[in-house]
Amino acid sequence: MTQIDRLLNIMQRLRDPETGCPWDKVQTFSTIAPYTLEETYEVLDAIQREDFDSLRGELGDLLFQVVFYARMASEQGLFDFEDICAAISDKLERRHPHIFGDKALNDSASIAHNWEQTKREERALKAQHSALDDVPETLPALMRAHKIQKRVAAVGFDWETLGPVVDKVHEELDEVMHEAQQAVVDQAKLEEEIGDLLFATVNLSRHLGAKAEMALAQANRKFERRFRQVEQIIAAQGLEMHEATLTQMEAAWQQVKRQEYDI
Repeated sequence: MTQIDRLLNIMQRLRDPETGCPWDKVQTFSTIAPYTLEETYEVLDAIQREDFDSLRGELGDLLFQVVFYARMASEQGLFDFEDICAAISDKLERRHPHIFGDKALNDSASIAHNWEQTKREERALKAQHSALDDVPETLPALMRAHKIQKRVAAVGFDWETLGPVVDKVHEELDEVMHEAQQAVVDQAKLEEEIGDLLFATVNLSRHLGAKAEMALAQANRKFERRFRQVEQIIAAQGLEMHEATLTQMEAAWQQVKRQEYDI
């Protein structure tokens, strides 16, 4: 018995209506979905930390989510694990004709163009005629903005130079400040303008070859690392953070930055 067969058998036993686990056998697609998201982030966290011992286990947890969905679908006569494997295998072969077929694609640009063309054809077969039809609503907002912009760029709805992209960021920032400085601030309008600014910033990030979601995650980690060191510096001065002045905290912040640059 292969390990995947062992896992599938375990899942079958857990879902057995008579002898299965009371928790596992009452789960549905919608109740399991939040765990799938959690397990995905745990995989990404292990990769970020380069903790490959943990990664092995986290990937197993994520695979179990797929097996769980496959079992529930099989019980409803929808599809099973073999169908899932067949679907992804078919897709990979179809999208790599330069490997599994006789189509000549010799550089990354032509491969990327063919990939997008194939996806458009697949969407058309599903009666998804808009370039945006299958962009998941559940993606994190920055990631979804990037994907939306990439999709529309693929059909030519994009600036060809960086200048207009930068100008748009400045324009949106001005509109945010205009709303923020009104005598009576319309919070809904202000939030709309902030959203436009973030969308424009994602577009700038995309044009510069970066992914805003990853860039912001990195910025979050940097800020957290520096703030924890600020807390340590303030504590070494015999103070709690709420007792320190902003001037003292700013001085500690600059000290942390200087120490990083000196390393």
